[in-house]
Amino acid sequence: MRHAVFDGKGSCIRWTETPGEEPARVYVHGLGSVSAVYHAHIAGRRELAGRRSLFVDLPGHGISDRPEHFGYTLEDHADALAAALDAAETAGAELVGHSMGGAVAIVLARRRPELVSRLVLTEANLDAYPPPTVGSSGIASYGEDEFVDGAHARVLEEVGPLWAATMRLADPRALHRSAVGLRRGSDPVMRDILEGLPIDRVYLQGELSGELDGREGLEAAGVRVTTVPGAGHNVMFDNPDAFAAAVAGRF
Repeated sequence: MRHAVFDGKGSCIRWTETPGEEPARVYVHGLGSVSAVYHAHIAGRRELAGRRSLFVDLPGHGISDRPEHFGYTLEDHADALAAALDAAETAGAELVGHSMGGAVAIVLARRRPELVSRLVLTEANLDAYPPPTVGSSGIASYGEDEFVDGAHARVLEEVGPLWAATMRLADPRALHRSAVGLRRGSDPVMRDILEGLPIDRVYLQGELSGELDGREGLEAAGVRVTTVPGAGHNVMFDNPDAFAAAVAGRF
């Protein structure tokens, strides 16, 4: 396990990694998740073998620290991820981001373009203030103290066993602030950043999640949008063959 200080006060972002060739692939999880849980089974597949792979847990999640003073905005998360990549001495990495992790990866690609050569995004958040049915909006609908003091336990019961298994590892206050920051979005908003990036960009949408809003605009900007059959939000679990093919650049 490796670490890097991300806030100037000793708080550490942590990751595990497998050795291999550069450019590295950096896997970034979604809200209330853990990178290795969602992506290690993909990185170990034959078609992806031989590449250095980093499984980074964002601040407040998994094995990373969860300082109470931290803001947990998308920009905060992106800067913490940048600290990890700097410490790992990797540049021009391929970022594989799921949900909130995809939004963080987009923001990082704008703030530190030398660190990112390619984006593979799985149902990444692209717009501010999504519909209330989205998980981040449900968490953000509570006040911070209200969430920490009771609503967190109710949300764990409501989200189902898969998401709850990793969400319970996230700090409640960090989880709430991350959800609020994700709902607020970045400035400029993630969709506009993604459309303007001059790198290879792939966006995976699960068939069961419905049609992607604004797909035509993304494709016009050069983003390769693929609807993955038989998959919902967690494409890497629902259709790992298609997910691995996309990461390998065969989609």
